[in-house]
Amino acid sequence: MNNPVKNILILGGGSAGWLTAGLIAAEHGSALTVTLVESPDVPTIGVGEGTWPTMRQTLGNIGVSENAFLRECDASFKQGTKFIGWRTGDSAEYYYHPFTLPQGFFEVNSIPHWQAQHAATPFASAMCPQEQICEQQLAPKQAATPEFAAVLNYAYHLDAVKLGHFLSNHCVNKLGVRHVRDHVVGVNLSGSGDIASLSTKEQGELAADLFIDCSGSRALLIGEHMGRKSLSRHSVLFNDRALAVQVPYREQKDPIASATLSTALRSGWVWDIGLPTRRGVGYVYSSAHSSDEDAEAELRGYLKASMDDKAAESIELRQLQFEPGHREAFWHKNCVAVGMSSGFIEPLEASALALVELSASMIRDDMPADHAVMEHAANRFNERFRYRWDRIIDFLKLHYVLSARRDTEYWRDHQDPASIPERLQELLEIWRYRAPSRLDFFQSEEIFPAASYQYVLYGMGFETQFAEQRRRSESDDSARRLLEENASQTRKMLQGLPSNRELLAQLCHGA
Repeated sequence: MNNPVKNILILGGGSAGWLTAGLIAAEHGSALTVTLVESPDVPTIGVGEGTWPTMRQTLGNIGVSENAFLRECDASFKQGTKFIGWRTGDSAEYYYHPFTLPQGFFEVNSIPHWQAQHAATPFASAMCPQEQICEQQLAPKQAATPEFAAVLNYAYHLDAVKLGHFLSNHCVNKLGVRHVRDHVVGVNLSGSGDIASLSTKEQGELAADLFIDCSGSRALLIGEHMGRKSLSRHSVLFNDRALAVQVPYREQKDPIASATLSTALRSGWVWDIGLPTRRGVGYVYSSAHSSDEDAEAELRGYLKASMDDKAAESIELRQLQFEPGHREAFWHKNCVAVGMSSGFIEPLEASALALVELSASMIRDDMPADHAVMEHAANRFNERFRYRWDRIIDFLKLHYVLSARRDTEYWRDHQDPASIPERLQELLEIWRYRAPSRLDFFQSEEIFPAASYQYVLYGMGFETQFAEQRRRSESDDSARRLLEENASQTRKMLQGLPSNRELLAQLCHGA
């Protein structure tokens, strides 16, 4: 090799920077030098964040203890998302997108049988135990279950600020990542247009072979210095503001929700994430459809259901602004963006940290050995992540398109065909006559599998007009047995699983 890649520099800490550093350092060890540079003055926001089940494997690959992670990151178990008021606006109606696959998903298509014989039972409840487990605020496993193992598939809710600190300590002390806390005052390019080094206030120049931009929405490297523009997706997904707040429990022994609560309001939706010590709550909305004052009033109205009126009116809210979109190219020359520097779409379905995991994992696995193949790695990365961002946007838009709400301009505008991606329109036409399947998604690591589309479609009341021949062939004894088996498993789990709070107390504190 004439020009080997040996030194990796990550600009920016937080969840994105430290997850990336950990995954690369754990895999490549002393073969690569990993340096993470972060400013000592960058403010952090910790309102509670959701992950996907992939985070379990990620943390295991980095080499951390799950119990230590739960304890140090104020984390709890997440088993999916409960969508409230999305279909009609009625706060009493809801459906679930759980993390566990439908019973017998790879064996039998049970949907024609469910639709013909059991449609009065919510789709998620008929197909897996997780909806009823979440409704009782139960944990996804027992105390004796090994770390990262599952009785039901699960992810986490966590404090993102604490996650950054936890990973920082592990990466520096266990994985040998060099941590530089300094201000970057310049970016130095080589004659080829690659980044040669970063100039820092105290440490001078820091050279590297590959630079990973985790500098957040500022995108100091990929945007400001490499000139890769951001592509707006505002015409599809309208939300561009959020109001966030940390909410105390009424009593410290209050149940911890087992799913993210997503409640549809007039011009957006509220996330409500239960951590062991508090809740993280926020209202994501469209500034084109609501004033900031009206959005604040809506959020405070939501909070009054779990706080006294005076506290709800006086609690401090933090406003965040963003432009929904992503980079035209995520990897350019020897610079690759991970996290918010690559883009940001509203937090519906919690794809932000999952994209960090996927990005860092691909960099780790496809690390160019020499500068001569850097362009090839960049091309593959860009192709993969353009596809993934498109699929995320399709899936998030699906939630709005299926809604029967017409009470405000916000919801009516989401029904405008001009705002619906062409591929999603085609799939919806196909799904009028058959259920979503692996035939609709082409990658081995799909960002959302066909099962996720099924949970949202049929949870939102979508009906597929199965051909009579298919209905007869697939609504058979196998489908009936699967639904009966699911009901039996659900009853056993309801009796045998501890509550979220009980299990977390046992795992974190031995209580």
